[in-house]
Amino acid sequence: MNTESSSPAFSPDWLHIDAMDLDAQGIARRPDGKVVFIDGALPGELVSATVTRRKNQWEAATLTAVHRESSQRVAPRCPHFGLHQGACGGCKMQHLEASAQVAVKQRTLEDNLWHLGKVRPEVILRAIEGPAWGYRYRARLSVRYVQKKNEVLIGFHERKSRYVADMRECHVLPPHVSALLLPLRALIMGLEARETCPQIELAAGDEVTALVLRHLEPLSDGDRQQLRDFGARHGIQWWLQPKGPDTVHRLEEGGPPLAYALPEFGIAMPFKPTDFTQVNPHINRVLVTRALRLLGAQRHERVIDWFCGLGNFTLPIATQAGQVLGVEGSAALVARARQNCEQNQASAPAHQALAATEFAARNLFDMTAAQLVADGTADRWLVDPPREGAFALVKALAAIHQARIGAEDAEPLPPGAEGWQPPRRIVYVSCNPATLARDAGLLVHQAGYRCSAAGVVNMFPHTAHVESMAVFDLAN
Repeated sequence: MNTESSSPAFSPDWLHIDAMDLDAQGIARRPDGKVVFIDGALPGELVSATVTRRKNQWEAATLTAVHRESSQRVAPRCPHFGLHQGACGGCKMQHLEASAQVAVKQRTLEDNLWHLGKVRPEVILRAIEGPAWGYRYRARLSVRYVQKKNEVLIGFHERKSRYVADMRECHVLPPHVSALLLPLRALIMGLEARETCPQIELAAGDEVTALVLRHLEPLSDGDRQQLRDFGARHGIQWWLQPKGPDTVHRLEEGGPPLAYALPEFGIAMPFKPTDFTQVNPHINRVLVTRALRLLGAQRHERVIDWFCGLGNFTLPIATQAGQVLGVEGSAALVARARQNCEQNQASAPAHQALAATEFAARNLFDMTAAQLVADGTADRWLVDPPREGAFALVKALAAIHQARIGAEDAEPLPPGAEGWQPPRRIVYVSCNPATLARDAGLLVHQAGYRCSAAGVVNMFPHTAHVESMAVFDLAN
């Protein structure tokens, strides 16, 4: 790719980049209106590109030259980032200045809310930002023994490929983990099982760095000893996964537990390396603090935390509310959340005891209005769903509202709904702006809420992943 510093006479073949999409591709339009998605191009740039795929309404292309460069273009920090053959696919936006990445994500959130949900937030929240490098405490690294080269590769997949990138460093991983990439390659190369170990999963806590080795065949005593020796030299806690996630276990017991803290609330969260926790612990602390400030729970109020997981929000809420219910689809996570709650309750000072907190395992993708009523009235909700969103939950809430206002084709109120009241405020934490927008449209247009605020959370710098938060208040 060429980058031209001067601005030569305009050519009709050049493309002007108007925006950037969720895959971090520049978006341009040809004179006939056809949309062109260009890898490597940034908004505001004038570029040349080579088309790699043609459809009736759009084309995909790769950047070949920049004739007018964006002021936000920066030199990528990582040598494995780029459009070249074998480039790592773990990051997509290292060529865009960090604050500009956040602006693109904010625009994406607002565009999704309007175009998909017909919702405009009354207030745009200031973006939550944190360290741009060394933030990724959770990662799934592929492992491949390349027989032709007689070497082991460990890392993310290559850009738009199933092959494993030849990574020798990674600047989004914590520095001590990046420094382990080459030693890990040497370790796996020396194992008898090097051809049957397809994956290493990273899960770092505040004090412990855990690595989960997926192995398709039983490990020999010699391989186990090599893992022990490596762990002792590099301060690694090894876990083994012979089959599915439920088979994950410690190579050796003892030592400190894998855990992270939420110090502002006096909460400690032990977890297993296969449990869902946020990738970026620095942002997670700020995220929880802002979510609870926006939630505004009081000591006389009941709060429900939907999709509660390990209790990342539930337990901090229990330091402020009077009664808390955490609901999660995974029975294993609910058991872990109960255990975490009991441990934190036991260690809390008497004057800072947690509120009465219960947990329930339930499939929230099959939520009904009747189940919503059965769970009881809550003053406030916190909703933190996976990428699929919380459609069934929001739909159940909307169904009750539609029945109460006598809407045409509304379903009848479920038994016991006469005294049930909707939450006055909902704080919705999202990892997918499209499903947030869909659910926001239901809340605003069918459930009687207004979107009082929304903003992005830059949980994954240098990627196109958009995390966000929105606040919904009862309109009346």
